[in-house]
Amino acid sequence: MRNNAVERRLIEDVSAFGRKLKTVFEFLTRKQNITLPRMRVFASLVQKEGMNQRELAERLELETPTVVRLLDTMEAQGFVERRSSDTDRRAKEVHLTGFGRQTAEEVDSVAGALILRLVAGIPEEDLLTASAVIRTMQANLQSVRTS
Repeated sequence: MRNNAVERRLIEDVSAFGRKLKTVFEFLTRKQNITLPRMRVFASLVQKEGMNQRELAERLELETPTVVRLLDTMEAQGFVERRSSDTDRRAKEVHLTGFGRQTAEEVDSVAGALILRLVAGIPEEDLLTASAVIRTMQANLQSVRTS
């Protein structure tokens, strides 16, 4: 028989870690005025520049209006620009500006250093196990959301 207290504690720990990670990341990137959601936009655009807003929303697992508001702020800050699509005039493709690309690189460096500090002293085997557990929990959560 499984110990429900252990399972609950794991979920509480993962949730608390996520909140603390967001707080620490935003503290470290405050001079660039970068939040974790903005960093996720940067990371997505570095991987695939020119996505339309709907594609970006799907990748970030956010509602399109939420992404539009996020992009409005990032555009006002000079990080991104939206351009009309060549194939669909209604669609807006999102591109990093030069300033946005530079900021993304700076923030990626901060994130990389933070990651190294977070995993210090943890054997690679444990990290692989933890990652596999979290991916399985995400898959299980996805099945709850879609059923």
